[in-house]
Amino acid sequence: MRDLSRRWKGVGLALAAAALACGEDGGSQPAPPAPAASPAPAAKPAPPPAEPTPSQPARAVPAAYAADAGRGAEHYATFCASCHGPRGCGEGPMAGALDPTPAKHCDGTYMNALSDAHLFEVIKEGGPAVGKSPLMAAWGGSLSDEQIHDVVAFVRSLADPPYEPDR
Repeated sequence: MRDLSRRWKGVGLALAAAALACGEDGGSQPAPPAPAASPAPAAKPAPPPAEPTPSQPARAVPAAYAADAGRGAEHYATFCASCHGPRGCGEGPMAGALDPTPAKHCDGTYMNALSDAHLFEVIKEGGPAVGKSPLMAAWGGSLSDEQIHDVVAFVRSLADPPYEPDR
């Protein structure tokens, strides 16, 4: 009983952290304004990132998905990367607090076997809709169907080996 209590407490903490990571504050008071900072000396420009950012598809995307994947990258960064990671390999900042761990969208062996309709349903309705983790949120209330299709296209760009829609 003690282990079960600890597990549920951990799940509650993970859900609260996920809500914060996704920009949800449960309708509480607005955040206080940031304190005024004194002018800092000019900073050196940051070096370019070592890896592609989520705003760019990770791999060559099949032509049928190209425009959609570009739009889906922004939504993926906002709604998915906190758990699945910016490259879709399950390395997001929330991943360590989740059991089971988030799906690895970069695993083409697993992801390429899933239909677009299945991915759409998972994103729109959440994990329980397809027999997966209840920790996978339903994003249908935040994203339109068109935006969800764009996210599916971006997810397809993360697979290694690459997704081939003609399979």
